[in-house]
Amino acid sequence: DCVVVGAHYDHLGLGGEASLSPDATGKVHPGADDNASGTAAIVAVAAAMRDHGPKRTVVIAAFSAEELGLLGSSHFVKNLPAACPKERIQMMVNLDMVGRPQQGKVFVHGVDTAEGMRELVPKLADAGRLGQKLPLQLSLTGDGFGPSDHTSFYAEGIPVLFFFTGAHSDYHRI
Repeated sequence: DCVVVGAHYDHLGLGGEASLSPDATGKVHPGADDNASGTAAIVAVAAAMRDHGPKRTVVIAAFSAEELGLLGSSHFVKNLPAACPKERIQMMVNLDMVGRPQQGKVFVHGVDTAEGMRELVPKLADAGRLGQKLPLQLSLTGDGFGPSDHTSFYAEGIPVLFFFTGAHSDYHRI
């Protein structure tokens, strides 16, 4: 069995039409939360997998061209690694804009894309790491489609979880 954990590393570059700060065209938009936070999170997941030895194959994937229309994740799904063919993928976990939880809130989308996930996600959050409950408030949504890379997987019938801490005043501005 295989799990894909991914995040996109592209952002808006120098602003442009996707920027919510149109007067800043030509100014660098570094994307600290969209999505340097997600790429930092997948690096942390990779380190944890190295240190604790997962029970299944875990593919860490950094996608490009999410901002251009999910091009990187779409390409990935069409060209899966040999160690992780589609029929072995149990789920895809997408980490996009996970760096700024407001009042500790984390949105988890896709909990109805596989049987039992709606119950399992809060249970795992309550168990926490080393038995300590995570100081987060989960907001669960069932749908597997959305404006990020998990959609490429869900469109192929692969269950997904999409973690997101919400929009904020800097979204697509810096």
